[in-house]
Amino acid sequence: MKNLMKVASQEEIADHIYEMVLEGELPERMDTPGQFVHVRVDDSTEHVLRRPISIADIDKASSQFTIVYRVEGEGTRKIAKLKTGDTLDILSPLGNGYPLEQNDEVLIVGGGIGVPPLYELSKRLNQMGVTTTHVLGFNSKKDVFYEERFKSLGRTYIATSDGSYGTEGFVTDIIRKLNDPFDCFYACGPKVMLKVLSETMEEGGYISLEERFGCGFGVCYACVCEKTDGNYVKLCTEGPVFKKGEILL
Repeated sequence: MKNLMKVASQEEIADHIYEMVLEGELPERMDTPGQFVHVRVDDSTEHVLRRPISIADIDKASSQFTIVYRVEGEGTRKIAKLKTGDTLDILSPLGNGYPLEQNDEVLIVGGGIGVPPLYELSKRLNQMGVTTTHVLGFNSKKDVFYEERFKSLGRTYIATSDGSYGTEGFVTDIIRKLNDPFDCFYACGPKVMLKVLSETMEEGGYISLEERFGCGFGVCYACVCEKTDGNYVKLCTEGPVFKKGEILL
């Protein structure tokens, strides 16, 4: 559903990574972690397509929600220039998010800009009494964000590709050293990371795919992906979250 949201705050929290808190009526309709918003850059015709950004945090009591995004092109650079009090045209909540299952212990794995939606997920699971362990992967120390927030919810490990912070390597290097039994895992990040997790994790789990969306509600067919059973799905409406092994990676 379309709505104009007011920018409550915005700051750069890592290298080219921005956190924006938005205020308005939309948080009342946000119930599932892992859904996304579709952001209109501005009123001009220069940037026709909206930008899909995952929801990082929902605060219904304050009528606010948080998005975290990476500045990659002219469109996101314009969004990054918005100040407190400015408004943003939002379509949300969109997509199917993570199912909140009652388990004892779960593993949460994020890679880069795939980390943000996992924060709201971990919050909700903690509220249910589920113990969460977090493994987050980044390219370098300058890219790391939300470490302390995840630490407040459970054990948190950081991997960096260049070894400048945490464990050198990838999230899978840390996971191999964890001997804890997990009931399931939740993941969001680059497709190559999701592929390795799906092939190596014995536990069942859920993955959230990163994809460029055109319309955001299943009309344009820009985000169609093949399932392992040979059928096809639209990530924006039937995803972005799927069961492990459901999507051909």
